[in-house]
Amino acid sequence: MNSRRRRSPTIQPGFRILVLCEGEVTEPRYFKNLRSELRTSLVEVEVEGHGAGPKTLVERAVLRKKESDRYARKEQEAFLAYDEIWCVFDVDEHAKLADARRQARDNGIELAVSNPCFELWALLHFQSQTAYLERQAARSRLKAHLPGYDKDLPFARLRAGYEEAVRRAAHLESRCEENGCPGDNPSTGVHRLTERIRNKTATPDPPAAAR
Repeated sequence: MNSRRRRSPTIQPGFRILVLCEGEVTEPRYFKNLRSELRTSLVEVEVEGHGAGPKTLVERAVLRKKESDRYARKEQEAFLAYDEIWCVFDVDEHAKLADARRQARDNGIELAVSNPCFELWALLHFQSQTAYLERQAARSRLKAHLPGYDKDLPFARLRAGYEEAVRRAAHLESRCEENGCPGDNPSTGVHRLTERIRNKTATPDPPAAAR
């Protein structure tokens, strides 16, 4: 548990979100960049990248949740505990994916899962995607919109299409639910996390608005 300086009682505590990413580069960079774009002190977003599979990632999230809860009780400051902890990972061929989902549900951990990969979320900023999509195809199509893309997704290059990406992602999730196959390819839950972060800010001009 990282040590945290006790805040003055005159300062309003922020909403604390911890984001644990399966990937060590693309996802952590994206969320750190999003956090910087929001430029708000009312929401704290801590991002970690681990390069671990979903089961290990969720186990890490459960541990961090217990640690922060214990620390908050010790310091008698409720705001020192995380309000939400999210795990971000891709479906791939993980053998323990169902176990990871179940453990997350049982411990109050939120999931933002992409099928086939995180790049689908970025791709939805530029185009609709309703047909089955391979991981490599997702990256190739994204590169057509973002020449030179190599694991780095600056929010500034995605901002103009953000609202449309949220709409498309929500449509994919709803379609999967209606068809009785939640999490099927293609789908992504990243929009629920980004909207959670964005809606917890008090900035009058959110970064999703086109400049």
